[in-house]
Amino acid sequence: MYNIDIMTKPVILTGIRANSDLTIGNYFGAILPIIDMAKKRSNEYQINMFIPDLHSFTTPIDHSRLYSQSTNNAKLFVAAGLPIDNSNIYLYRQSYIPAHSELTVILDCFTGFGEMSRMIQFKDKSNTIGADRTSIGLFNYPILMASDILLYNAKYVPVGDDQSQHLEFTRDIAQRMNSKFGNLFVVPEAVKDQHEFFGKDQGLRIMDLVDPTSKMSKSDDSGRGVIFLNDDPAVAAKKVMGATTDDLAKINFDRDNQPGVSNLLEILSLLQGVTLQSVVDQYTGQTSYGDFKSVVAGEVEKFLTDFHKKLAEVDAKAVMVKLEQSEHDLKPIANATLLRAQQAIGLR
Repeated sequence: MYNIDIMTKPVILTGIRANSDLTIGNYFGAILPIIDMAKKRSNEYQINMFIPDLHSFTTPIDHSRLYSQSTNNAKLFVAAGLPIDNSNIYLYRQSYIPAHSELTVILDCFTGFGEMSRMIQFKDKSNTIGADRTSIGLFNYPILMASDILLYNAKYVPVGDDQSQHLEFTRDIAQRMNSKFGNLFVVPEAVKDQHEFFGKDQGLRIMDLVDPTSKMSKSDDSGRGVIFLNDDPAVAAKKVMGATTDDLAKINFDRDNQPGVSNLLEILSLLQGVTLQSVVDQYTGQTSYGDFKSVVAGEVEKFLTDFHKKLAEVDAKAVMVKLEQSEHDLKPIANATLLRAQQAIGLR
């Protein structure tokens, strides 16, 4: 039986891929909630916030930009309000702790081909990419994600619907290894319990401006319907002015029949920091889509101008110090978990 050296505080773990520029959907739907959670819970929990740079090229990317995007995303978190002087918050790069890769190789050998073949995200993405361009890395993405979680004995991992199946696999592989080899891994809480723990909707979805029936995606090749955090504010405002609406000529919040207008109402509420209902009450029944778009475009331009100013003021040296210190501090914890697994299967 192998004893688990539980850390002083229970661990909350979360991360955002670094392979492409982030959008306002990522900002309001992931970055701000993560930072808010970290600030509120860091007294009781250890917060592990990592940049999953190994996950970032499971699908084709521009590798010449990966390193700069990884470090820039760390700066984005700081610009958005992450307190890197908080000793209970760790900010680190996945690839800088080799145990992530090494544990993945071990877990690969205790995972069935059928299990990975049934993963919805793999099936969806591989259908889009095409069989010849689909990598083995994409196939075993959930196994690397399991390693990310299990290395640090994390109980809580905020996940959206697209990652829920992967979290359940993490629980399955942890229980499988524990059953076969003893008490190797802490099993994270089930998806239902994760949602109860975080106590908020983790499913915020800002939709594409051109196709408001699809989620605004950082992997959109054209970028016409996506507002990126690094967009020129004036260019982003033009994107809003060109957003798809409808021919009903009356503003209503109706996701089914007026998805474009409804999306703009939601974006406006987020940018103004007010409830969606208050925005809906203010604009319902108005007939000028152009005037309404101008208001949203102005708020987008104002938001990006302010955010770019904050980003320019981030101390890049301080961010690098935080990354390197976190990586230094977390390596022994990850290595201890890896050693337990290596000993259990006979490598050590």
